[in-house]
Order: sequence, then C-alpha cells, then structure tokens
Amino acid sequence: MAKVLVPLAEGFEEIEAVNLINIMRRGGIEVDIAYLGGDFANDLVVGANGITIQANIDINICSSYDYDMIVLPGGSGGTNRLAQSEKVQSLLKEFKANDLWIGAICAAPLALHKAGVLNHNYTCYPSVEEQIRFDGYTKEQKVVIDGKVMTSRGPATAICFGLEIVKILVGVETYDMVKNKTLSDFC
Repeated sequence: MAKVLVPLAEGFEEIEAVNLINIMRRGGIEVDIAYLGGDFANDLVVGANGITIQANIDINICSSYDYDMIVLPGGSGGTNRLAQSEKVQSLLKEFKANDLWIGAICAAPLALHKAGVLNHNYTCYPSVEEQIRFDGYTKEQKVVIDGKVMTSRGPATAICFGLEIVKILVGVETYDMVKNKTLSDFC
C-alpha cells in the first residue's frame, strides 16, 4: 500500500488538506498527517479559517524511508511555517535525494523552492510565482508534473491534484473509480 506524509502547519488551507487526504484515502493510500512539533507540539492544528484538524504523528519522527510521497497543502500562514521549518526543509531534500515523489499546492511550492527541490515546470496560487520565479511557471494547468515533483494551483484544484496522486501511486483503474464516485468530471 502506498503511503503519503502530509505535514500541517498552523494556517494551512483546510480545503486543500481535507480534499487531498480524503481523495488519497478513497484511493487506498495510507496518509499520515504530521504536526510540526516544537512550538506547535500539539496534534491539533488550526487552519487558516479556524478549522482544526487532528494530526496523528510528530514531523520530528518522520523519515522519507517510511513514505512514497510528501504533499504540502498551501495557505500562506501554513506555507511560511513549512518553509521555515528545518525538519520540513530537510525532509523535502531527503525525498528528492531518494527519488521519491514530492507535491505542493497553492502557496506551498514556495516551500519546495526554498528547499531547492522545485523542478523547472510548476504551478501555484496566482502571485506566489513572484516569490519563486516566472521561468517554468504556468497558470494554464490544474496540476503540473515535472519529474517526481507535482504542483497544483489552489483550493478549487485540490480534488484534481489528489486524483493525480492516486493515479501515480495506485494506478489508473483506482483513479477512474475514485474520480467517478466523487463526480469529479471537471478534472
């Protein structure tokens, strides 16, 4: 069974986190929801709109060797914390070095950029590219895959992003099943 790590930091975008986790779990992917520890040594993480999610693991005990992919939800507050977290930055570099999948949506490609793991072609929430780079950025696609790095635009593209993760980690048959059961014809 495929396994994905989703780190949550205070201020994360709830629509993205919940939709990604939901779609991946529907696709049979085991998902660990990690909290940052340290100042946020609490398994309850508050999102940008005041919705609280309970995480199940401390990021400090996570290693790339236990996962097939790491996926970062966006939200500017959460993204800034992920970009500033030494552990998250270290994990991103570890995933890249071990040729594992890395994903980020909305503002979170900024955290990938800071870690030096964002490949050339990417997408993100409009205006975040100004903090990353214009070269390689596209706003024309909901999901961009470049090597083993996947990026997506924002809250409305979270289901499509989750489905692409399912397709890559589990296969087209499961992707089609989840897509059909969730009426995700827009992806």
